[in-house]
Amino acid sequence: MQFARINDVTIHYQLIGGPADKPVIVFSNSLGTDFRIWRDVIVRLAGDFAIVLYDKRGHGLSDVGQVPCTIEDHASDLAGLLDMLSVKQAIICGLSVGGLIAQSLYQRRPDLVRALILCDTAHKIGTAEAWNTRIAAIRENGIASITDGIMARWFTSAFRRPENIAYAGYCNMLERQPVEGYIATCEAVRDADFTEAAAKIAVPTICVVGDQDGSTPPDLVLSLARLIPDARYEVIKDAGHIPCVEQPEALTSVIRAFIEFAMHGDKGS
Repeated sequence: MQFARINDVTIHYQLIGGPADKPVIVFSNSLGTDFRIWRDVIVRLAGDFAIVLYDKRGHGLSDVGQVPCTIEDHASDLAGLLDMLSVKQAIICGLSVGGLIAQSLYQRRPDLVRALILCDTAHKIGTAEAWNTRIAAIRENGIASITDGIMARWFTSAFRRPENIAYAGYCNMLERQPVEGYIATCEAVRDADFTEAAAKIAVPTICVVGDQDGSTPPDLVLSLARLIPDARYEVIKDAGHIPCVEQPEALTSVIRAFIEFAMHGDKGS
């Protein structure tokens, strides 16, 4: 395991080496998960690209850090990690809150970003009322009290079968996140709004969404794609909010095709 001290926060990360003539792909994971959600995508990309994975503050094996925190704090953590690793001009693939972090990183440190893969995310996610209701429920009854509702947004009904052992594992992943870290990230998402910033994105970008995403539905992700000049848009069939778990092969194909376009194609759709 690899750890770094960034902004007085211990960050758990993994660096997988790859060809020097290919861009580095950086994966930023969703709320309530750690970087293991990318495993089945990573195994299909390893060897062809260098890869950086990390647990954002408040998740996985990383520190919670000071609370409250903002999406900008999360982006600063990622920028510090990439600076430490001497990574520039990376392909940033962010899922859900990871997509907000990716947008903030581009806004703050465009030198680090060659292209954006914004997966199951938006310029603004949810309402203050909805986030405050979730936070209050967790403070009163813990993360496990919201598991069923969250899983219905994360995964399709086909994945949520009782006999699917993996489903139980992802329930465990959610419930074992640090409560204060989860709540702090909920607050950060609640307060983030990149509606105006999205129009200023000037690197190749693709917005990807599962067709059954209950957290950031396809219409919301499409609205983000329409805000970003020349952004591409792709729907992954038979997937909820976390297509890297349900449809890793399809998502990997989208990522490969987009990187080929970003490296060699003219900007535009």
